[in-house]
Amino acid sequence: MLLTEARFFGTGDVRLLTSEPTPLAPAEVAIAPLAVGVCGTDSHIVAGSFAAAPQVVLGHEVCGRITEVGAAVDGLTVGDLVTVEPHDYCTRCTYCRLGQEHLCDSKRGYGVKLDGGMTERMVVPARIAYRLPDATPPWIGALTEPLACCLHGMDQLNPRSGLPILIFGAGPAGAMMVALAKARGLAPVVVLDPRTDRREAALRMGADTALDPASLDEATALTDGLGFPHVIDAVGSARILESAITVSSRGGRILVFGVARPDDEARVRPNDIFARELTLVGAVINPYTHHRAVQMLPTLGLDRLRPAFYGLDQLPEALEAQRTGTADKVFIAPHGIAAARG
Repeated sequence: MLLTEARFFGTGDVRLLTSEPTPLAPAEVAIAPLAVGVCGTDSHIVAGSFAAAPQVVLGHEVCGRITEVGAAVDGLTVGDLVTVEPHDYCTRCTYCRLGQEHLCDSKRGYGVKLDGGMTERMVVPARIAYRLPDATPPWIGALTEPLACCLHGMDQLNPRSGLPILIFGAGPAGAMMVALAKARGLAPVVVLDPRTDRREAALRMGADTALDPASLDEATALTDGLGFPHVIDAVGSARILESAITVSSRGGRILVFGVARPDDEARVRPNDIFARELTLVGAVINPYTHHRAVQMLPTLGLDRLRPAFYGLDQLPEALEAQRTGTADKVFIAPHGIAAARG
C-alpha cells in the first residue's frame, strides 16, 4: 500500500509524493493523522525563512488514531485517539541533564527535522503519543501542541489573578492565550490586533476588550493610566516589544512569545527596565506541558474558534489561508474533512 505525504524540497517547493510504509520498531506506534494544524512555522519553512531538513514531511500539530503498535508498547492500543508531542531530545547535553530538554542543543522537531503529520501514516515513539478522550473532535485534539506552548508561556509570565493583561495579537496562539488568561482570573483581558476578524475571535474567546493597535492609549486608559502588569507579545515583532515596554506598569512582566525574524532588532532603553523594574521573559515550545494541555483541552471552549480544512493535495491553498487569516485556524485533513471534524 502506497502512502501519500507532503514533503518539503526547498523554498516554495512542497511536493505530494507516495512512499511505502516503514516497519515499526518495538517502542513505536503508527498513527493515521486525522487533523494537522497549519502553523506559522510551516509557512516560514516553505517561504525559506525557517530552516528544515531537506525532503521532510511537514506538520507538527497532529491528532490521529493509532493503527499499529510495536511489540514493546503498552498503555496504547489500536484505535486510540492521540495527540503527538513533536520533539526529540538528545538526553545527553547539559540542558537535558538539567531538566531543560526544550533548550537542548540538538533537539529535533517532527515536521521540521523529522517527518511530521502531513501524511496518511506517521510513525513516532509511543512515549510522545498522548491519549485523548475518544469523543474529542480531531481538530480540537490537534490544538493540544500549540496549547501546550501557550501553557509554558503562561508559566513563564506567572500572572497574578485579578490584575489586567494586554495581549498583542489574536491569531490562534493569541486567542488561546485569551482563554488561558480568563481561566487564570485575569481582568480585564485586553487584546490589540489590526484585523477586525481577529478582534472578533478574541472577543469570542472571552477578551473583555479588543482594539486596533492604534488605540494603545485607549487600552492603557483601562488601567487608570498605570499600565499593564502583564503583557504578551503573541505576534513576534521588535516594534511590538518596544510598545510592550511602553505600556507596562511598574513591576510589569512582559512575555516574548511570538517568533520574530532572527534579524529583527528592537530599540530598548535599559533605564526603562531598571527604573520601572520590568521583567522580560521568553518561552520556547512546550516542556512538560503537553500532559497538562490534554487535561485542559475540554475546559477552554476552543470550539469557539472557526476552523478551515484542506486535503493533502490542497496544501498551497491551506498555507495561503493561514497567511491571510481566512479562518481562525487552518488544518490539513489527510483522511478527509469529515474525519478531521469528528
